[in-house]
Amino acid sequence: MITLPELYELYVSSQGQVFTDTRQVKTNAMFFALKGANFNGNTFALKAIEMGASYAIVDEPIQGHENIIQVEDVLKTLQDLAHYHRKQLGLPVIAIGGSNGKTTTKELLVSILTQAKKVHFTPGNFNNHIGLPLTILQANAAHELIVLEMGANKAGDMTELCLIAEPNYGIITNIGKEHLEGFGGIEGVAASEGELFDYLASSNGHAFVNQDDEWVKKLAQSIHSQSPYAMNDGVLQLKHHVPNIVFDYQSVKIASPLMGLHNFQNIRACVEIARTIGLNPLQIQAGIQAYVPQNNRSQWVKGEANNTILLDAYNANPSSVEMALKTFAAMPGSKWVLLGDMFELGAYEASEHQAICDLAFSLSFEHIVLVGKAFAKVHLPHSNMKQFESVDQAQVYINEQKPSNQLVLIKGSRGMKMELFKDLF
Repeated sequence: MITLPELYELYVSSQGQVFTDTRQVKTNAMFFALKGANFNGNTFALKAIEMGASYAIVDEPIQGHENIIQVEDVLKTLQDLAHYHRKQLGLPVIAIGGSNGKTTTKELLVSILTQAKKVHFTPGNFNNHIGLPLTILQANAAHELIVLEMGANKAGDMTELCLIAEPNYGIITNIGKEHLEGFGGIEGVAASEGELFDYLASSNGHAFVNQDDEWVKKLAQSIHSQSPYAMNDGVLQLKHHVPNIVFDYQSVKIASPLMGLHNFQNIRACVEIARTIGLNPLQIQAGIQAYVPQNNRSQWVKGEANNTILLDAYNANPSSVEMALKTFAAMPGSKWVLLGDMFELGAYEASEHQAICDLAFSLSFEHIVLVGKAFAKVHLPHSNMKQFESVDQAQVYINEQKPSNQLVLIKGSRGMKMELFKDLF
Protein backbone atom coordinates (compact mmCIF):
# COMPACT_ATOMS: atom_id res chain seq x y z
CA MET A 1 0.00 0.00 0.00
CA ILE A 2 1.36 3.41 -0.96
CA THR A 3 2.36 5.79 1.84
CA LEU A 4 1.10 9.37 2.09
CA PRO A 5 4.54 10.93 1.40
CA GLU A 6 4.89 8.68 -1.65
CA LEU A 7 1.45 9.70 -2.89
CA TYR A 8 2.38 13.34 -2.32
CA GLU A 9 5.41 12.97 -4.56
CA LEU A 10 3.11 11.69 -7.31
CA TYR A 11 0.81 14.66 -6.71
CA VAL A 12 3.77 17.04 -7.05
CA SER A 13 4.87 15.30 -10.25
CA SER A 14 1.32 15.84 -11.54
CA GLN A 15 1.82 19.58 -10.98
CA GLY A 16 -0.88 19.68 -8.34
CA GLN A 17 -3.65 18.75 -10.74
CA VAL A 18 -6.42 16.65 -9.17
CA PHE A 19 -9.87 15.81 -10.49
CA THR A 20 -12.77 13.49 -9.64
CA ASP A 21 -14.77 13.69 -12.88
CA THR A 22 -13.48 12.32 -16.19
CA ARG A 23 -15.35 15.12 -17.97
CA GLN A 24 -12.79 17.49 -16.43
CA VAL A 25 -9.70 15.43 -17.17
CA LYS A 26 -6.40 17.20 -17.79
CA THR A 27 -3.22 15.65 -19.12
CA ASN A 28 -0.93 14.38 -16.33
CA ALA A 29 -3.53 15.11 -13.62
CA MET A 30 -4.45 12.64 -10.85
CA PHE A 31 -7.90 11.05 -10.90
CA PHE A 32 -9.53 10.17 -7.56
CA ALA A 33 -12.28 7.57 -8.01
CA LEU A 34 -14.88 8.75 -5.51
CA LYS A 35 -18.08 6.86 -4.81
CA GLY A 36 -21.56 8.24 -4.33
CA ALA A 37 -25.11 7.02 -3.90
CA ASN A 38 -25.58 6.74 -7.66
CA PHE A 39 -22.05 6.40 -9.05
CA ASN A 40 -18.78 4.56 -8.58
CA GLY A 41 -15.67 6.36 -9.78
CA ASN A 42 -13.70 3.12 -9.79
CA THR A 43 -15.46 2.14 -13.00
CA PHE A 44 -13.96 5.20 -14.74
CA ALA A 45 -10.34 4.68 -13.63
CA LEU A 46 -9.12 3.11 -16.87
CA LYS A 47 -10.94 5.73 -18.92
CA ALA A 48 -9.20 8.49 -16.92
CA ILE A 49 -5.80 6.96 -17.68
CA GLU A 50 -6.71 6.63 -21.37
CA MET A 51 -7.69 10.31 -21.43
CA GLY A 52 -4.29 11.40 -20.15
CA ALA A 53 -4.40 11.15 -16.35
CA SER A 54 -1.03 10.37 -14.80
CA TYR A 55 -2.50 8.22 -12.01
CA ALA A 56 -5.89 6.92 -10.92
CA ILE A 57 -6.50 6.41 -7.19
CA VAL A 58 -9.05 3.64 -6.55
CA ASP A 59 -10.30 1.55 -3.63
CA GLU A 60 -11.45 -1.50 -5.58
CA PRO A 61 -9.21 -4.02 -7.43
CA ILE A 62 -8.79 -2.85 -11.03
CA GLN A 63 -6.43 -4.51 -13.48
CA GLY A 64 -5.08 -3.10 -16.70
CA HIS A 65 -2.58 -0.35 -15.94
CA GLU A 66 0.45 0.12 -13.71
CA ASN A 67 -0.56 3.71 -12.83
CA ILE A 68 -3.76 2.63 -11.10
CA ILE A 69 -3.09 2.85 -7.36
CA GLN A 70 -5.36 1.07 -4.89
CA VAL A 71 -5.92 2.55 -1.43
CA GLU A 72 -8.26 1.60 1.39
CA ASP A 73 -10.62 4.59 1.00
CA VAL A 74 -10.35 7.11 -1.87
CA LEU A 75 -12.20 9.93 -0.10
CA LYS A 76 -10.13 9.59 3.08
CA THR A 77 -6.97 9.50 0.95
CA LEU A 78 -8.03 12.68 -0.87
CA GLN A 79 -8.63 14.41 2.45
CA ASP A 80 -5.35 13.18 3.93
CA LEU A 81 -3.45 14.36 0.86
CA ALA A 82 -5.04 17.80 1.12
CA HIS A 83 -4.10 18.02 4.80
CA TYR A 84 -0.53 16.97 4.01
CA HIS A 85 -0.34 19.61 1.27
CA ARG A 86 -1.72 22.27 3.61
CA LYS A 87 1.07 21.41 6.07
CA GLN A 88 3.74 21.55 3.38
CA LEU A 89 2.57 24.98 2.19
CA GLY A 90 2.39 26.44 5.68
CA LEU A 91 0.18 29.32 4.53
CA PRO A 92 -2.26 31.17 6.80
CA VAL A 93 -5.81 29.82 6.39
CA ILE A 94 -8.99 31.81 7.04
CA ALA A 95 -12.12 29.67 7.55
CA ILE A 96 -15.62 31.09 7.03
CA GLY A 97 -18.59 29.31 8.60
CA GLY A 98 -22.09 30.36 9.64
CA SER A 99 -25.72 29.98 8.66
CA ASN A 100 -26.10 32.86 6.21
CA GLY A 101 -23.79 35.02 4.14
CA LYS A 102 -20.83 32.63 3.94
CA THR A 103 -20.37 32.83 0.19
CA THR A 104 -20.98 36.58 -0.04
CA THR A 105 -18.53 37.15 2.82
CA LYS A 106 -15.97 34.88 1.15
CA GLU A 107 -16.23 36.54 -2.23
CA LEU A 108 -16.22 40.04 -0.78
CA LEU A 109 -13.25 39.23 1.46
CA VAL A 110 -11.30 37.78 -1.46
CA SER A 111 -12.04 40.90 -3.52
CA ILE A 112 -10.53 42.98 -0.72
CA LEU A 113 -7.53 40.81 0.14
CA THR A 114 -6.46 40.45 -3.49
CA GLN A 115 -5.78 44.18 -3.51
CA ALA A 116 -2.63 43.40 -1.53
CA LYS A 117 -2.02 39.64 -1.51
CA LYS A 118 -2.07 36.55 -3.70
CA VAL A 119 -5.10 34.70 -2.37
CA HIS A 120 -6.32 31.17 -3.05
CA PHE A 121 -9.96 30.59 -2.20
CA THR A 122 -12.96 28.29 -2.40
CA PRO A 123 -14.45 28.35 -5.91
CA GLY A 124 -18.24 28.53 -6.05
CA ASN A 125 -19.66 26.52 -3.16
CA PHE A 126 -16.89 23.89 -2.86
CA ASN A 127 -17.35 24.01 0.90
CA ASN A 128 -17.92 20.38 1.92
CA HIS A 129 -15.86 17.27 2.69
CA ILE A 130 -15.04 16.83 -1.01
CA GLY A 131 -14.90 20.41 -2.27
CA LEU A 132 -12.68 21.67 0.54
CA PRO A 133 -9.81 19.19 0.02
CA LEU A 134 -10.01 19.73 -3.73
CA THR A 135 -9.71 23.47 -3.10
CA ILE A 136 -6.67 23.07 -0.85
CA LEU A 137 -4.95 20.86 -3.42
CA GLN A 138 -5.23 23.67 -5.99
CA ALA A 139 -3.18 26.03 -3.79
CA ASN A 140 0.51 26.45 -4.52
CA ALA A 141 3.64 28.16 -3.25
CA ALA A 142 2.85 31.35 -5.20
CA HIS A 143 -0.09 32.05 -2.89
CA GLU A 144 0.21 34.01 0.36
CA LEU A 145 -3.13 33.22 1.96
CA ILE A 146 -5.98 30.70 1.69
CA VAL A 147 -9.65 31.61 2.28
CA LEU A 148 -11.94 28.62 2.75
CA GLU A 149 -15.71 28.52 3.01
CA MET A 150 -16.88 25.71 5.30
CA GLY A 151 -20.42 24.31 5.11
CA ALA A 152 -22.05 22.03 7.65
CA ASN A 153 -25.25 19.97 7.35
CA LYS A 154 -24.95 17.95 10.55
CA ALA A 155 -22.94 17.62 13.75
CA GLY A 156 -19.29 16.78 13.17
CA ASP A 157 -19.05 18.26 9.66
CA MET A 158 -17.20 21.40 10.75
CA THR A 159 -14.76 19.46 12.90
CA GLU A 160 -13.94 17.21 9.95
CA LEU A 161 -13.22 20.22 7.73
CA CYS A 162 -11.10 21.92 10.39
CA LEU A 163 -8.93 18.84 10.82
CA ILE A 164 -8.23 18.87 7.07
CA ALA A 165 -7.64 22.62 6.71
CA GLU A 166 -6.20 23.55 10.13
CA PRO A 167 -7.40 27.18 9.94
CA ASN A 168 -5.41 29.89 11.73
CA TYR A 169 -8.30 32.35 11.58
CA GLY A 170 -12.04 31.77 11.64
CA ILE A 171 -15.35 33.56 11.48
CA ILE A 172 -18.92 32.39 12.07
CA THR A 173 -21.03 34.94 10.20
CA ASN A 174 -24.18 34.25 12.24
CA ILE A 175 -26.38 31.48 13.62
CA GLY A 176 -29.74 31.04 11.90
CA LYS A 177 -32.37 28.49 10.94
CA GLU A 178 -30.36 26.40 8.45
CA HIS A 179 -30.57 22.66 7.74
CA LEU A 180 -32.92 22.18 10.70
CA GLU A 181 -33.68 18.66 9.53
CA GLY A 182 -30.05 17.64 10.08
CA PHE A 183 -29.31 19.85 13.08
CA GLY A 184 -32.58 19.25 14.96
CA GLY A 185 -33.12 22.91 15.90
CA ILE A 186 -31.31 26.21 16.40
CA GLU A 187 -29.32 24.80 19.32
CA GLY A 188 -27.98 22.08 17.06
CA VAL A 189 -27.05 24.67 14.44
CA ALA A 190 -25.11 26.64 17.04
CA ALA A 191 -23.30 23.60 18.39
CA SER A 192 -22.32 22.38 14.92
CA GLU A 193 -21.20 25.75 13.53
CA GLY A 194 -19.46 26.31 16.85
CA GLU A 195 -17.13 23.42 16.11
CA LEU A 196 -15.06 25.96 14.14
CA PHE A 197 -14.54 28.08 17.25
CA ASP A 198 -13.89 24.92 19.30
CA TYR A 199 -11.06 24.09 16.93
CA LEU A 200 -9.62 27.61 17.10
CA ALA A 201 -9.77 27.52 20.90
CA SER A 202 -7.87 24.21 20.99
CA SER A 203 -5.26 25.31 18.45
CA ASN A 204 -4.65 28.88 19.68
CA GLY A 205 -6.27 30.27 16.54
CA HIS A 206 -7.79 33.71 16.10
CA ALA A 207 -11.55 34.31 15.82
CA PHE A 208 -13.50 37.23 14.39
CA VAL A 209 -16.58 37.50 16.60
CA ASN A 210 -19.88 39.05 15.55
CA GLN A 211 -21.09 40.97 18.61
CA ASP A 212 -24.53 41.44 17.02
CA ASP A 213 -25.24 37.70 17.28
CA GLU A 214 -25.74 36.37 20.81
CA TRP A 215 -25.12 32.78 19.74
CA VAL A 216 -21.80 33.66 18.13
CA LYS A 217 -20.67 35.64 21.20
CA LYS A 218 -21.46 32.68 23.41
CA LEU A 219 -19.61 30.24 21.15
CA ALA A 220 -16.48 32.42 21.26
CA GLN A 221 -16.16 32.59 25.05
CA SER A 222 -13.33 30.05 25.28
CA ILE A 223 -11.19 31.62 22.52
CA HIS A 224 -8.24 33.57 23.89
CA SER A 225 -7.30 35.45 20.69
CA GLN A 226 -10.23 37.22 19.07
CA SER A 227 -11.33 40.39 17.27
CA PRO A 228 -14.85 41.48 18.21
CA TYR A 229 -16.83 43.58 15.74
CA ALA A 230 -20.34 45.03 15.46
CA MET A 231 -22.27 47.06 12.92
CA ASN A 232 -22.58 50.02 15.32
CA ASP A 233 -19.18 49.91 17.01
CA GLY A 234 -18.04 53.15 15.37
CA VAL A 235 -15.49 51.63 13.00
CA LEU A 236 -17.82 52.09 10.01
CA GLN A 237 -20.29 54.98 9.73
CA LEU A 238 -23.29 53.74 7.74
CA LYS A 239 -24.93 56.37 5.53
CA HIS A 240 -27.65 54.16 4.05
CA HIS A 241 -28.23 50.49 3.16
CA VAL A 242 -31.06 50.77 0.60
CA PRO A 243 -30.96 50.68 -2.42
CA ASN A 244 -27.27 50.03 -1.83
CA ILE A 245 -24.78 50.28 1.02
CA VAL A 246 -22.74 53.45 1.51
CA PHE A 247 -20.50 54.08 4.53
CA ASP A 248 -17.35 55.86 5.71
CA TYR A 249 -14.26 54.08 7.00
CA GLN A 250 -11.45 56.23 8.40
CA SER A 251 -12.58 59.22 6.31
CA VAL A 252 -12.79 57.09 3.15
CA LYS A 253 -16.23 56.90 1.52
CA ILE A 254 -17.08 53.39 0.32
CA ALA A 255 -20.07 52.38 -1.82
CA SER A 256 -21.12 48.78 -2.39
CA PRO A 257 -23.76 47.47 -4.81
CA LEU A 258 -24.93 45.18 -2.00
CA MET A 259 -28.02 46.21 -0.03
CA GLY A 260 -29.49 45.57 3.40
CA LEU A 261 -28.25 45.47 6.98
CA HIS A 262 -27.45 41.78 6.66
CA ASN A 263 -24.96 42.58 3.90
CA PHE A 264 -23.61 45.53 5.86
CA GLN A 265 -22.87 43.02 8.60
CA ASN A 266 -20.98 40.90 6.05
CA ILE A 267 -19.02 43.98 4.98
CA ARG A 268 -18.25 44.88 8.59
CA ALA A 269 -16.84 41.36 9.09
CA CYS A 270 -14.65 41.65 6.00
CA VAL A 271 -13.29 45.02 7.08
CA GLU A 272 -12.33 43.55 10.46
CA ILE A 273 -10.52 40.63 8.85
CA ALA A 274 -8.80 42.81 6.25
CA ARG A 275 -7.48 45.35 8.71
CA THR A 276 -6.24 42.57 10.99
CA ILE A 277 -4.39 41.06 8.01
CA GLY A 278 -2.85 44.49 7.38
CA LEU A 279 -4.75 46.16 4.55
CA ASN A 280 -5.26 49.93 4.55
CA PRO A 281 -8.54 51.85 4.01
CA LEU A 282 -7.90 52.56 0.31
CA GLN A 283 -7.21 48.89 -0.40
CA ILE A 284 -10.37 47.96 1.48
CA GLN A 285 -12.33 50.58 -0.48
CA ALA A 286 -11.06 49.25 -3.81
CA GLY A 287 -11.92 45.66 -2.92
CA ILE A 288 -15.44 46.40 -1.71
CA GLN A 289 -16.29 48.62 -4.68
CA ALA A 290 -14.90 46.04 -7.12
CA TYR A 291 -17.20 43.29 -5.85
CA VAL A 292 -20.35 42.83 -7.94
CA PRO A 293 -22.94 40.25 -6.77
CA GLN A 294 -23.61 37.46 -9.24
CA ASN A 295 -24.62 33.77 -9.45
CA ASN A 296 -28.19 34.49 -8.25
CA ARG A 297 -26.96 36.01 -4.97
CA SER A 298 -28.27 39.53 -4.17
CA GLN A 299 -28.01 40.16 -7.90
CA TRP A 300 -29.82 43.07 -9.55
CA VAL A 301 -31.21 42.25 -13.00
CA LYS A 302 -33.00 44.60 -15.38
CA GLY A 303 -36.13 42.98 -16.77
CA GLU A 304 -38.52 43.91 -19.54
CA ALA A 305 -41.48 46.28 -19.17
CA ASN A 306 -39.29 48.42 -16.88
CA ASN A 307 -39.17 45.81 -14.11
CA THR A 308 -36.14 45.58 -11.78
CA ILE A 309 -35.39 42.17 -10.27
CA LEU A 310 -33.51 41.33 -7.09
CA LEU A 311 -32.43 37.78 -7.88
CA ASP A 312 -31.49 36.09 -4.61
CA ALA A 313 -32.41 32.55 -5.60
CA TYR A 314 -29.22 30.64 -4.95
CA ASN A 315 -30.52 29.31 -1.63
CA ALA A 316 -32.87 30.06 1.23
CA ASN A 317 -33.67 29.27 4.84
CA PRO A 318 -36.11 30.99 7.24
CA SER A 319 -33.48 33.41 8.56
CA SER A 320 -32.21 34.52 5.16
CA VAL A 321 -35.73 34.89 3.73
CA GLU A 322 -36.77 37.03 6.71
CA MET A 323 -33.80 39.35 6.17
CA ALA A 324 -34.45 39.57 2.44
CA LEU A 325 -38.14 40.42 2.92
CA LYS A 326 -37.49 43.14 5.50
CA THR A 327 -34.78 44.73 3.37
CA PHE A 328 -36.92 44.60 0.22
CA ALA A 329 -39.85 46.15 2.08
CA ALA A 330 -37.72 49.22 2.87
CA MET A 331 -37.36 50.07 -0.81
CA PRO A 332 -39.81 52.53 -2.40
CA GLY A 333 -41.98 51.35 -5.26
CA SER A 334 -44.60 48.79 -6.19
CA LYS A 335 -43.37 45.27 -5.48
CA TRP A 336 -43.78 41.64 -6.41
CA VAL A 337 -42.39 38.95 -4.11
CA LEU A 338 -41.84 35.38 -5.38
CA LEU A 339 -40.86 32.88 -2.70
CA GLY A 340 -39.99 29.23 -3.29
CA ASP A 341 -40.01 26.44 -0.74
CA MET A 342 -37.24 26.28 1.85
CA PHE A 343 -35.73 22.78 2.06
CA GLU A 344 -34.25 20.63 4.84
CA LEU A 345 -36.51 21.94 7.60
CA GLY A 346 -37.77 18.55 8.79
CA ALA A 347 -40.40 18.86 11.53
CA TYR A 348 -40.20 22.66 11.28
CA GLU A 349 -41.34 22.76 7.64
CA ALA A 350 -45.00 23.69 8.15
CA SER A 351 -44.47 26.26 10.93
CA GLU A 352 -41.54 28.01 9.25
CA HIS A 353 -43.29 28.33 5.88
CA GLN A 354 -46.41 29.71 7.60
CA ALA A 355 -44.27 32.19 9.55
CA ILE A 356 -42.66 33.46 6.35
CA CYS A 357 -46.07 33.72 4.68
CA ASP A 358 -47.38 35.78 7.60
CA LEU A 359 -44.30 38.00 7.61
CA ALA A 360 -44.62 38.69 3.88
CA PHE A 361 -48.27 39.69 4.37
CA SER A 362 -47.39 42.00 7.28
CA LEU A 363 -44.93 43.93 5.09
CA SER A 364 -47.71 45.03 2.70
CA PHE A 365 -46.25 43.93 -0.63
CA GLU A 366 -48.59 44.49 -3.53
CA HIS A 367 -48.21 40.97 -4.96
CA ILE A 368 -46.96 37.83 -3.21
CA VAL A 369 -46.53 34.51 -5.03
CA LEU A 370 -45.63 31.39 -3.07
CA VAL A 371 -44.28 28.39 -4.98
CA GLY A 372 -43.75 24.78 -3.92
CA LYS A 373 -45.40 21.91 -2.08
CA ALA A 374 -44.73 23.36 1.38
CA PHE A 375 -45.96 26.86 0.54
CA ALA A 376 -49.02 25.31 -1.15
CA LYS A 377 -50.15 24.11 2.30
CA VAL A 378 -49.94 27.42 4.20
CA HIS A 379 -52.98 29.51 5.12
CA LEU A 380 -53.12 32.69 3.02
CA PRO A 381 -54.17 35.71 5.11
CA HIS A 382 -55.09 37.90 2.10
CA SER A 383 -56.34 37.64 -1.47
CA ASN A 384 -53.29 39.44 -2.90
CA MET A 385 -51.31 36.29 -2.08
CA LYS A 386 -51.21 33.36 -4.48
CA GLN A 387 -49.87 29.84 -3.94
CA PHE A 388 -48.84 27.24 -6.51
CA GLU A 389 -47.42 23.77 -6.10
CA SER A 390 -45.16 24.02 -9.12
CA VAL A 391 -43.03 26.55 -10.94
CA ASP A 392 -44.98 25.84 -14.15
CA GLN A 393 -48.30 26.80 -12.56
CA ALA A 394 -46.87 30.01 -11.14
CA GLN A 395 -45.33 30.93 -14.50
CA VAL A 396 -48.75 30.74 -16.16
CA TYR A 397 -50.20 33.11 -13.57
CA ILE A 398 -47.38 35.65 -13.91
CA ASN A 399 -47.61 35.62 -17.69
CA GLU A 400 -51.30 36.43 -17.40
CA GLN A 401 -50.63 39.39 -15.08
CA LYS A 402 -48.00 41.02 -17.33
CA PRO A 403 -46.25 42.97 -14.53
CA SER A 404 -44.63 46.29 -15.45
CA ASN A 405 -42.78 49.04 -13.57
CA GLN A 406 -42.31 46.69 -10.62
CA LEU A 407 -39.56 45.83 -8.17
CA VAL A 408 -39.37 42.04 -7.96
CA LEU A 409 -37.76 39.84 -5.27
CA ILE A 410 -37.12 36.21 -6.24
CA LYS A 411 -35.90 33.87 -3.49
CA GLY A 412 -36.03 30.14 -2.71
CA SER A 413 -33.98 27.06 -2.01
CA ARG A 414 -31.61 25.88 -4.74
CA GLY A 415 -33.75 22.90 -5.69
CA MET A 416 -36.70 25.16 -6.52
CA LYS A 417 -34.79 26.81 -9.41
CA MET A 418 -36.54 30.11 -8.80
CA GLU A 419 -34.22 31.85 -11.26
CA LEU A 420 -36.51 30.44 -13.97
CA PHE A 421 -38.90 33.29 -13.16
CA LYS A 422 -36.36 35.96 -14.09
CA ASP A 423 -37.29 36.01 -17.77
CA LEU A 424 -41.00 36.53 -17.02
CA PHE A 425 -40.44 40.07 -15.80
